[in-house]
Order: sequence, then structure tokens, then C-alpha cells
Amino acid sequence: MTEPTPNDRQRELIESTEGVYLVDAGPGTGKTFAIARRYGRIVDRPGVEPADVLLATFTRSAATEMKERIVGRSAYGLRELADAPIRTFHSHCHEILREHGYAAPTHLGLDERITGSTRVVDDELIESERFREFFGGFRDDHPEHAEFYRVLSEPGELLDLIRELASKGIFPTTDGWYRDGEAHLDGDFEAFKERFDAANQPRNDGRKQSPLREDLSGFGRDKAYLPDAPSKSELRGGRGTKRLDDDVAREVFHEDRENLKSFVHDAYVEYLRFALRRNYLTFGFLQLFAFVLLREDPRVREAAQFEYVMVDEFQDTSEIQFKLALLLSGTDNFCAVGDWKQSIYSFQYADVRNILDFEERIERFTADLNDDADRISLDATDLTRIELRENYRSTASIIDLSERAIETPAASGEEVDAPLDEVVELSSNAAFDNTVVEGIRHEDEHEAVLSKIQDIVGDDDYAVEDEDGDPRPPEHGDIAVFTRTRDYGRELLDVADEYDFPMAYDGGIELFRTDPAKLLLAWLRILESDADRGWAVVLERAGYAFDEMAHALETESYPDDAVAFRDALRELESVGAVARRVLDRYGYTGDTADLLLHTIQSMYDSTTATRGELLRFVERGVETGTTVDLSANAGDDAVTVQTIHTAKGLEYPIVVMANMNEGRFPPRAGGSSVIEYRDPVGLRLRKRYSEVRDYPHVYDSWRHDVLRRCLPREYDEERRLLYVAVSRAKNHVVFAAGEEPNAFLDALPVAIEETDASVEPVERGEPADAELPFAVTAPDGPIGHTPHSLMDESVFEAAGERMETGTEPEPETRGMDFGSRVHDFAEAYALDDDVTPSNDHERRIVAFLDDLPGELHVEEPVTLPIDVDGRRVTVSGIADLVHETADRVDIVDYKTDSTRRAQSEYEKQLSVYYHVLDEWFADKAVTASLFYTTNGTRERIEPLEFEELRALVRETEPDLD
Repeated sequence: MTEPTPNDRQRELIESTEGVYLVDAGPGTGKTFAIARRYGRIVDRPGVEPADVLLATFTRSAATEMKERIVGRSAYGLRELADAPIRTFHSHCHEILREHGYAAPTHLGLDERITGSTRVVDDELIESERFREFFGGFRDDHPEHAEFYRVLSEPGELLDLIRELASKGIFPTTDGWYRDGEAHLDGDFEAFKERFDAANQPRNDGRKQSPLREDLSGFGRDKAYLPDAPSKSELRGGRGTKRLDDDVAREVFHEDRENLKSFVHDAYVEYLRFALRRNYLTFGFLQLFAFVLLREDPRVREAAQFEYVMVDEFQDTSEIQFKLALLLSGTDNFCAVGDWKQSIYSFQYADVRNILDFEERIERFTADLNDDADRISLDATDLTRIELRENYRSTASIIDLSERAIETPAASGEEVDAPLDEVVELSSNAAFDNTVVEGIRHEDEHEAVLSKIQDIVGDDDYAVEDEDGDPRPPEHGDIAVFTRTRDYGRELLDVADEYDFPMAYDGGIELFRTDPAKLLLAWLRILESDADRGWAVVLERAGYAFDEMAHALETESYPDDAVAFRDALRELESVGAVARRVLDRYGYTGDTADLLLHTIQSMYDSTTATRGELLRFVERGVETGTTVDLSANAGDDAVTVQTIHTAKGLEYPIVVMANMNEGRFPPRAGGSSVIEYRDPVGLRLRKRYSEVRDYPHVYDSWRHDVLRRCLPREYDEERRLLYVAVSRAKNHVVFAAGEEPNAFLDALPVAIEETDASVEPVERGEPADAELPFAVTAPDGPIGHTPHSLMDESVFEAAGERMETGTEPEPETRGMDFGSRVHDFAEAYALDDDVTPSNDHERRIVAFLDDLPGELHVEEPVTLPIDVDGRRVTVSGIADLVHETADRVDIVDYKTDSTRRAQSEYEKQLSVYYHVLDEWFADKAVTASLFYTTNGTRERIEPLEFEELRALVRETEPDLD
């Protein structure tokens, strides 16, 4: 294959190796190609080796790809590059600590050490469980923080706070905070005052009240404040006031937070000590200790610094990663490559200001790191900006649409204040531009999306490029459906499965909510305590109906094979072996099963958790919907479904941006944590425990409610997500919405049409996979019947009547319509509802029920299991009335038939009910009868024997013979 020729801007980046560079690399501009060429050019210089160049990437896979790209563009092969510092920040920090980090904790006053055997916990599930273990002991050891335990709803909130503080370089020491960490926790009043004043500025030249005062019109609504909180009028001022008093800013910002800081400090430093004593570090702690070590130990810093530093995906770096990159720079050769418009990982503590305010931050961070010693010699005064402008992915129409997305309001009335002057205009290199941009809308949006995809496939109007750059009709594999949240993707896959539609999910799955995990949890519960909750899942999986299941649980009469399987599991020592045996029993194989096994075993091996605590771990995973990444494969020609976050870095000929609905994209704001850190207000508490009144109570913080209104929700990242979604497309973009399109779709230059939602079933030579990424092999279960399936319908036809389950309306005394009304009345009257009979049939029922003593059970579901020639069969139905007295039980079924010609068939129905109730009420006499509402007579039925019922089943299931 011919080596591509760099364009002018790419060549500038490749050849500019000395100095400080900020590279704006938009989507599809070939940045990886240019970075790899630049790296090869540097290491091929005399006196420069791969060990002299740090290339930091965002993911391990990106590091691997980068090494593969470099091979062939330098004198080095994969063998020589295997140990080269082309890696993530976490991996490089691990290398530093392995080589130099033994005593790193001492810089925080900790006596513990980092050893060569210290493990890295890179699984958030396992880290969360370890933190839960830590926090349980911390609570016992620190009763002085009881007021905060009472307001914390979940220990994970505190872990999230610690992670965030670590990402910002805020660390504890054993006797306080590292350097200026406490100042960050206190916040910056002057910076807050600027926000306050901006929100408190009256509008319309002072004629209209400020946005802040207007927003506080709901102050105190549905809130419980402490007695010292101001009233709404005291806070907002009297009638005619346009703005809040300036003193409010100071009163809101300044509050006593010493106890809060003490609590966070103690938990933070003790968790560090807990992790070190158990010989593990988290990703956040790797960076924490590496940063402290590089800052405090000049010998280590000098040994760790590089002649050249390049950082890819710079928009995804956190504050501490920016500072680490500076500390690792031994010269002025520093290159940051990224695109602020694609910064979408703030939930992983990425800070878009690193790239937007690059010059200001590099100056401020350098001054901070050099505050008491010369640590960084980097001089950014001669910063060079390079803009990659040629897009090799998308058509000009797609590029234009993506640039419109970055300035589109995300909410009604929002004024967009995005840094639009920073948008670098891209030019397209596409072979042709036949782009279709359209919007569809239907209340059944999932079906509408599938229907639209069926219209697109094979349609030349949506032509895509083939390998030679010529147009060809699109296939399923050319299309990706993007969603803002995972739940829509799961719903879409469920609908696709109904039509055998070729579709696969790629991204985060809620591992513990999958069927394999639920069954594993059930068996773990059984092993722990023979819990009904476990047996219920197992019995349901085996095909037991509700009443049958209830009976088995009550009598503990479980299937012999399940009991034997339980006993065999109890003989196994390893949780991993138990999990493998369970998954094998139900035929679960593939990546999801392997991931589940790995997660369970890792949790069990890496903590001191008992089997019971492991159960709670899985249960919490079910409750919280914890996600893990997994890719699915639905074949070579299948539609891909992804969240936008998962799709970043990928490209598709056609993108369907689905679920463009109000409240879904952007998602409605969720509740904030009880303890949170925000710039510039620092560490804050949303709830407070107090015993100030007659009884203890958790109160809302009035200050927090005002502060959050001064720091309104920003939608810039939601716009960037929309930009990322659109810019994945090469040729075409389709937006899809339901009944309430979002503000994005209303503002974009896209025509929205009501569309068809009819989906044609897909006929394929091989079954299509439309599923979450795990395989399910259903075990053989019982054959299901209803009593009506055992009846001979020809009897009803010969009599000129129909079974009451028929669908055609008949004369008043026959058919489902009238019969259903009579049955509904009988049920309501037996339940003492306020109903009045409207015909003679109902009046006869009233007279019949009024004469019955004892207890009435209405509409009782019943299931009869029958073994027929080695196969298990269940016959399930609903008994209209079960009348129970002290010594007998009567089963009554209402019939509106005008004749008795079908009574022999009704005997089959009542026989099923009889045998179930006869087992339920073994100590009472059980009878079965029909109550004919045409004349109010009651006909006793002699039930069929079990063998007669078996014969009826054989007649309906010839394969059983």
C-alpha cells in the first residue's frame, strides 16, 4: 500500500520537533498519522533513542496502535518499542513508582511503603468494594464524625470525592493538607463573587429582576432548613427589588467547614493508609504518589525527565496529568495535541480548560510547581499553534453540520457562550458529497429507527464510498445508531430482537443485570442459606409457574436435579469454580460469561470479603447498574449500537443519532452528592444533621441551595457530545426523536418528518443477533398448556356455542364479550366492590355468593405439573372462585352457556383445578362444580384421574409418544 503524503499542516507538525506546540487536531484530520511520523523523525536523530521521548496516550489501546503506526516510520521495530515510554499516564506513573517509589508515601507523612509487589486495582467495581470494606472500619474507629455518617447515603459518594480531589492535586498529609490543598477546599471568594455578580445583574437596563433573584423565587420549597436560614423575602429583598444585596454573597460563601474538612481529611488519609497496608494502589493513587515524588525528590525528577514530551488527546487530561507532564519535561520540547470540541470525559475528571486555557495554565502551573525550587525550565512564551485543517473522513455537509452543533442551544432559552472563535474550520477531502441530513419523528421511535434503517439499506440516495472511493448502496454494517445513554440502546435491541434485526451493542453493559449474573446470584444465595430468593429465580428459570413456585418454596420440595446440583456446588472450594459450573449448566458462554467470572473471582481474591459479603457486592451491582465495557459481534453486516462516549475515535458511513428527546439528551439533572467539591466554592455539604429541635433530623443546607444557583448547569459538554456524534459520520446523518424532540433538534437546520414505524421481519440465511453481548442457550423446560388446550373445540361448534375464551361476539348468553362482563362482575362482587347487577346472570351470581359462608378466593392462578413419558408438562389456568370453609374447599367456575352440551369438556378444565387444590388443601375435602348463570344451577363435576389427563396431553403433544 502506498504511503500517504502528509499535507502542509501535518508536515509542519512532523518537522517541528523543538519547542512548545499546541496542536488543534479536529476529527478525521489524521493526527495519529502525523504524531507517529513526528515520533519516528525524533527518534531517528543521532543521539536520540525511544527512552528519551515520552508519548502519553489516553488509553492502552491507543498506545498499542501508536507503536504499530511508528513501526515502518522509524528505524525501530515492535521489539525495540515494546518497553518504550509510549503509554498512558497511569502506566507511566506505575513505572516511576516501581523504580523510585518505595518511600513516596513518606512525603505525606505515611510510614507505609510501595513495594515491587504492590498491585494496581484498575477495576472500579473492586475498588468500590474495597472502599466499602475500609469505610465500615473507619466508622467504627472514628465516632467523632457521626454527624456526617448520618447524612451520607452511600459510601461511594465519599470515594467519588476522593477520586476528584486526587485528580486536582489535592492530597492529605497525616497532619493536614499537602501544600496549598486546604486553600482549594476553602474556595476562592473573589472568583465566586464574580459569578454571583454576573447572575445577580438586573436585566433590560435594570427594569427586570436578575436571573438569580428570579431563580430564588422557589427558595425553600420542599426544603427543611435549620432555624438560622433566612426567609425567602429576607434573602431576595422586598417587592420591587431587582437584585440580591451584596452581603448575601459573603454570607452564603462563608460558613464553618472545619468539621467537614476534618472528616474528609481523616477518611482520605486513612484510605491511603488502608490501600498501602493491603499492598494495592488505585489509578488515582498512582498519579498522586508519582506527582508528590516528582515534586519533592529532585533526584527522582531528574532521572524521570525526558528530552521530548508529547501528549495525545490533551483535551482528556486532568489537572494533575497536566502537571505531571510538566514535571516530566526536562526541556522546552513539549507538544500537546487535541481538540477542545471533543472533550467529553469530565465524569472521568478531564478538564477542558487544560486545552482552552493552555497558555494561562502552563504559566500558572509552572509558577506553582516552581514556588520554592526550580523544578521546570519549560518556557512557553514562544508557543507555536498548529491547526490540522484537512478532514479525511466526512463530507463538507457533515463538517458544516458538526460545526453548527457546537453552537446549538441545549435548552430552551439558553444563550450559548461557547468559545466559537476557537473553532478551526475544516475542509473536506471526500470523493463526493451526496450527504443526506434528515430528521424523523414517531411516537414508536424504536420501530421508526429500525424502519428507517430498512429504507436506507440498498438505497442509492444514501450511497457510501467503496474501497476505490466510488459510490455503492449502503449495507447494515455501514450504519451506527448512537445514543446519549445506555438504556435507549438496550430498548432498541429488545425491539430489534423481535424482528430478528441484525444489530449489536458495543460499549458499557450493566454486567450484574444480565441473565447470567442473576442466575449466578441466585445460586450463591442458595449456597449461602438456601434462600427463597435464590430458589425462586432457579425455579422460574426451570419453567415453574407462580403458584407452583410458591408451593415448592413453602414445602421446600425442589427438583431432584437442582438439589443435587446445589450439593455438588457446596463441595467446590473456589468461587470461580462455582460460577463456572453455574454458567455451564445454563449454557452461557462468550465474553460476558468470561468477564463475569473474572469480576467475581477478582473481587473474592482481592478483598477479605466472605461469601455473604460477595453476595452483597453482586446485589449492589444489580441495584446500581454498574457498567463494564464489552464489545459484541452480530456478524459482518450488522448495525452497531453505541453510546456517544463509546463511539469517540470511531467512524461510520451513516450515523443515526437516536433518542433526540427532551430530558434524554441532555439527560435531566440528577441529584448531587451530599458532599461535593466545586470550583470556585470549594468543599460543601448539601445536607446537615442536627438535633436543634425536638428530635434529630437531616436538614437541607440553605447556603448550598443558593450557591448552586450561582453556578448553573452548563451544557457545553452536551454540545461537544453532539459534535462528536455528528463528526463520526462520513456521508449521512439521520436524527430520530419521539413525541417530544429536544432543543438540539429544534435548533439544528434539519427538517423533521413524521415517519412510518412499520418494520418488516428480516429474513436471513443465518439468524441475526440483535442482543446485548452475551449468548443464551435455553435449557429444556416444561411444555406449557392451558386447560382449554386439552378441550375438544368441535363440541362447542356442534352445539352452536363457543368456549368463553373465543374472540367473536355471540348472542347475549354466549361469547367472550358477555361472558367476560359476567366474570368481571362476579370477581368485583366477591371482593366487596361497589357494583350493581345489570342483568339476570349477574343477579343470580349475587344470590349465589350471598349464600356462601367462609372465605372466598377470587381468580386464583393454578398450575398442575404432570410427568408425561419422561417430559415435564404444566397445565396452567385461573379458577374463578375457590370457596373455603373449616372442613372443605369448593372450586366453582362460572358458565354463561345456555346448554349442558359442553359440560364434558369443562370437566377437563375443572379436573386440572381439582388436582392442584387437592394437593394444596390435603386436610380438607375438595370438590369442583360449574355454576350456570342462565338459571342459577350448580353442577358437581367428577374430576378425571391423573392418567386420564396424561392421555389428553399425549393427544395434544404427539411428539411425546
